[in-house]
Amino acid sequence: MEINLNEGERIDDLQRGGLRIIQSVHGFRFGTDAVLLADYCAGRTGRLSADMGTGTGVLSLLIAARNPDVSFEAVELSPVMADMAGRSVRLNGLEDRIRVHCVDVRQAFEVLGIEKMDSVVTNPPYHPEGTGLTSPDKEIAMARGGDNSCPIEEWMSACGRVLRNGGHLFLIYPAARLLSVTQAMQKCRIEPKRVRFVASRVQDPPKLVMIEGIKGGRPGLHLLPVLFTHNEDGTYSEEMRRIYGETD
Repeated sequence: MEINLNEGERIDDLQRGGLRIIQSVHGFRFGTDAVLLADYCAGRTGRLSADMGTGTGVLSLLIAARNPDVSFEAVELSPVMADMAGRSVRLNGLEDRIRVHCVDVRQAFEVLGIEKMDSVVTNPPYHPEGTGLTSPDKEIAMARGGDNSCPIEEWMSACGRVLRNGGHLFLIYPAARLLSVTQAMQKCRIEPKRVRFVASRVQDPPKLVMIEGIKGGRPGLHLLPVLFTHNEDGTYSEEMRRIYGETD
């Protein structure tokens, strides 16, 4: 399918069976965290899933490609990013399984319904409102959680509002803010169940944490082995090579 590109855009190969994505040359582009989260929840999402804050749509694309029974309702505040994500969906012929909605996550329930989703995947903005460095690029600033960001308590509340009882939430967030995000989850009745930290090397402290929670679940936390992304010589670890499809 031929898709029009806007000025400053390019098509990148996701190296997943011909899967491709439209991205900005100089603006926001997806990072390793999205790839890690897609692998973390592979095979565990429900048939109907919400991608809250989809950005370029990479999470929906990667997970849908690996799980043919999963459909996504992808939510994105930025009209520019939502349009880009929608064109990437059409580029890959996934219109019947991924729908992109340009709406604030806090109003997502008005489009997706209340407690209708089997699962929610999300890579929330990672700066508290009014703190951290804000990019001069508006789309990058929104994705990274600059002054226009939705506080994590409101973000988790929005996720909980569309997630059915017993449904699963999957997210990735800075490890230093583990307490704040788990507290926000519990406020909307999503109990953290599986946690995996991500660190660069064995001697380094974790930078990221991936969490799976269950709405209405019983307390009880299972800590998974730390995921190390690099070897001592700076090359990707064996697990990262698997995640990126570089192993046999």
